[in-house]
Amino acid sequence: MPSAPSPDGRRILVATPRGYCAGVDRAVDAVEKALALYGAPVYVRKEIVHNKFVVETLTRRGAIFVSETEEVPEGARVVFSAHGVSPAVHAEAAARNLLTIDATCPLVTKVHKQAVRFAKGDYDILLIGHAGHEEVEGTQGEAPEHIQVVNGPEEIDAVQVRDPNKVVWISQTTLSVDETLKIVELLRQRFPNLIDPPSDDICYATQNRQGAVKTMAPECDAVIVVGSANSSNSVRLVEVALEAGAGAAYRVDRAEEVDPAWLEGVTTVGLTSGASVPEILVRDVVERLRSFGYTQVERVETVSEDIRFTLPKNLRADLKATGIQPDRPHKVREQKAGGAGTAAERSPGRRVRNAGARNRRVFDGGAQAERAEPASGRRRADTA
Repeated sequence: MPSAPSPDGRRILVATPRGYCAGVDRAVDAVEKALALYGAPVYVRKEIVHNKFVVETLTRRGAIFVSETEEVPEGARVVFSAHGVSPAVHAEAAARNLLTIDATCPLVTKVHKQAVRFAKGDYDILLIGHAGHEEVEGTQGEAPEHIQVVNGPEEIDAVQVRDPNKVVWISQTTLSVDETLKIVELLRQRFPNLIDPPSDDICYATQNRQGAVKTMAPECDAVIVVGSANSSNSVRLVEVALEAGAGAAYRVDRAEEVDPAWLEGVTTVGLTSGASVPEILVRDVVERLRSFGYTQVERVETVSEDIRFTLPKNLRADLKATGIQPDRPHKVREQKAGGAGTAAERSPGRRVRNAGARNRRVFDGGAQAERAEPASGRRRADTA
């Protein structure tokens, strides 16, 4: 995408990082490798990731997407999506002799393990997230008698716990960092001894993509987010852009959905994509914007990502046994940018972990890992 100055100053600011995260890349790769190894059909419970283009592409290659495990023929092979499933789903699959490949994102699995650990300690667990979302259903299924879902601030007054000194919060991994912070602060007002999880539940990619949008948005007359309507993290990016000062913000699945009317009087367009969006869709939007005269393209960089998740163990073993290279290590494009940035730019998630730090209590049973190298918000012309 060679960049040239626009004579009237119209430009595109492309947020970096954006698009595929390690968990999405692993899940999509798992389906692709399963199709290559076992042949079609390969069944997938729910959408492997929340992106129409990805689902349509895999369907053409022989994947069959189903809503529930009971729709999979007995003894067939099924992939569980990146959002995770409950123990009940695993049990049903076993009862039907299904050959399962669990593509649950390891960061979602981490939240599941937290829920199990807290439940064993007989804590009341407040799960901040969207009721009905597959990830929330899977997490809640780990300890249904201990978990209450908190959708938003309006539900806090209705929360009932057995012992206010044994209350812990966990969260869906794809929420708005700032909104989660607000909910945690309000929960702490009701439960001053509220216990924090040992590490952030909001995933590194969600935090980093929101951080990049926050850096870019104040300069943007409009921001376009590429992502599907059922993608929680993509929808959150629209909200984050508006809250950070963008003149307007829109979500599109594909380039042809960009409405020229959105660009009337717009000089600077910001562009980003959710964690389940392949880069080709972003490039298509860039080309459409160029057709409207936005010929100058700059990349706004905030952090570098270098995260790899290996494929599910049983799939890896089968690939090795047949001589197929099992791992295509995921490596998000590395950005080399110097400087420290602001505290918010360095690690938006820290504000959640430290919410109510004065009276903060941390459950001490888990490990924590930082996954983002700070950068400056440096900008350069995009020559990719």
